[in-house]
Formats: sequence, C-alpha cells, structure tokens
Amino acid sequence: MNSVLLLPIVLGGSVLLTVAAGWAGDLLLRRADARHPETPLWNLLRRCRPPVRIVLFAALLRAGHRHVEWAPVHDNAAAVGRILALVLIGAGAWLIVAVAAAVVESGYARYATGTRDPARVRRVRTQVTLITRVVTVLVAVVAAAAMLLTFPSFRALGTSLLASAGIIGIVAGIAAQSTLGNLFAGFQIAFGDMVRIGDTVVVAGEWGVVEDITLTFLAVRTWDERRITMPVSYFTTRPFENWSRGGVQMTGTVFFHCDHAAPVDLMRDKVREILDNCREWDGRGWDLAVTETTPSTIVVRAIVTAKDADELWTVRCAVRERLIAWLAEKHPDALPRVLLDQAPGAEGTPSGPGR
Repeated sequence: MNSVLLLPIVLGGSVLLTVAAGWAGDLLLRRADARHPETPLWNLLRRCRPPVRIVLFAALLRAGHRHVEWAPVHDNAAAVGRILALVLIGAGAWLIVAVAAAVVESGYARYATGTRDPARVRRVRTQVTLITRVVTVLVAVVAAAAMLLTFPSFRALGTSLLASAGIIGIVAGIAAQSTLGNLFAGFQIAFGDMVRIGDTVVVAGEWGVVEDITLTFLAVRTWDERRITMPVSYFTTRPFENWSRGGVQMTGTVFFHCDHAAPVDLMRDKVREILDNCREWDGRGWDLAVTETTPSTIVVRAIVTAKDADELWTVRCAVRERLIAWLAEKHPDALPRVLLDQAPGAEGTPSGPGR
C-alpha cells in the first residue's frame, strides 16, 4: 500500500476507534447510572472520558506508527515512539487520579447522605480531601519517574543513583525536615480528628472557619473574609481553640456595668423577652445575675446559647443592644453615672491657679 495513504489510514482509524470506544463506554456508564441512582459513582466516572480517549488514541498510534513507511515517520520512529509513550504515561496517570477521585467522592457522598452528624461528615470530608491529594502526589511521582526512564541516559544513570540512595536519603531528610514534619502533621490532623474542614477555630488570636486543609498548610477564613494560611505543624505543636469539636452548640456571655440602683429583676424579665423574639437563640438556656460589685457600679452577666458560633455572636449583640436601649429609655438611672461634688468651703468661689 502507498506509504502516503497509510498515514491517514492509521490516524483516521485511531480516531474512529477512539471515538467509538468512548461513545460505547459513556453509554454503558449512563445506563449504569440510571439503574443505580443511589450511588453517584457511575456519573462521576463519566468525568474520566478525556483521559480515557487520550490513552486509547496514544496506544493505537503507538501500536500503528511502526507500520507507516512514510520517510519522516520511519526515520524518526524512536522519537515518535518516545513522545507517544510520554503521552500515554501522562494520560494514564491522569486516568488513575480521576478514577480514584471518583471512587472516593462517591463513597463520601453516600456516607454524607446517610449520616446526620455534621461533625462526622466534616471529619470524613477532611480525610477524603487529604487521601485524594496523597494519591495524586504518589501517582504524579511514579508517572514522572516512568517518563524519565523512557530516556536511555536516565536509565543508565539509575544504577548509580540506587547505589547512593542511602546518602541521598539522609541528605534529603535533613534538608526537607520541615516539609516532612508538615506532611506527617497533615496525616495526624486528618486521621487524629484534631481539626476538620468547616470547624470554627481560634488561632493566634484570630477567629475563623477552616476552609481548606492540604498536606502542608491549613487555610482559615476569618469573619472579615481574610485568609490566614498556617503550616499544619502549628496545630500539632501549639494549643488552639476548636469551637466545633464535641458539637457546634455554644454558650456565650454578655456583661453590663450598671448603677447599684439597677432593677435586676426587671432586667432579667427583659432579657427573656429579648431572647423569645430572637430567632438565633436556640432555647437551650439563659440566665442573668450580678457577678461583681465595685464602689460605683455592679457587673451584670447574661448567659445565652446558640446552635453555633455565628448564631451566638448575633444573639449576644442583640441582647446587648436591646437591653441597653431599654435601660436608657425606661430606667436611665440604672446606667453608670459619674457624680462630681464641689470641695467643702468652695461654694460660689471658683478655685484654681491665681485665684
């Protein structure tokens, strides 16, 4: 057969076979998804179509390009084969990562659907995220090594590298001590259930929500939309507050400085009225009591509860604002006052320098 015609036949045949195989595989996945709606696995696997097509196309070309007698292809058969091998390895790694991600996401979706505990769902979500990233890193490292081994020079260098692997490992371990520490800390956080994605934490004096956890760093979104990025080793070596651990329900306090004549019983009734009209209050509990006295004021403490930290902040602000407004309107004498008395014997006579 004419070598000029053989090239388009190989290319066209590879394209047709790739399209046909991809269409058939997608059809089977759609039917499987329709028969098993309880799991999203089959629909998630449909996202693997691009790497599957690249793998099929590269494999078909790698198998057929040797039969093409066209001079540019025949004279550079080794280079063409190496390029196709690199594409095949890269697409294969992409396919493995995509399939692993689909399987993990499917398992997480089924677990989240059947679990009503938000804390457990966040814990599994954190573990799933880190597992997916670990798999991605491992597959990428193996794929990069396989690509390097396709070059003869690197293949010959492999023997000497293996002979000095012990020394290299020691040097690399010392140089990457901080990175390895963060890596192991990431595993400790994920599987030790110390902190999870979505937890409300206080770190370095900042209050926020854990937005992302990777193998080396953790991102916290503060209440004013800032992002604080910290190494994960921080959470294994230093104390921090996790307001979501053991449940997201919280109890908060509101302090008022009042005059000694403040109507505490009426203030208690007013706090209950404010909470009854506050939709963020979860109804678990409340209280108001005088906790301290000074020569000029008393300290009144109100205790309120809410379902999470955000709702608690709203409840505390509502109680503080409405109770102060009520005191200013109905009982102004209950607010702190500063009394100034004239010095004895100074009535009608201004005092000061030069007087």
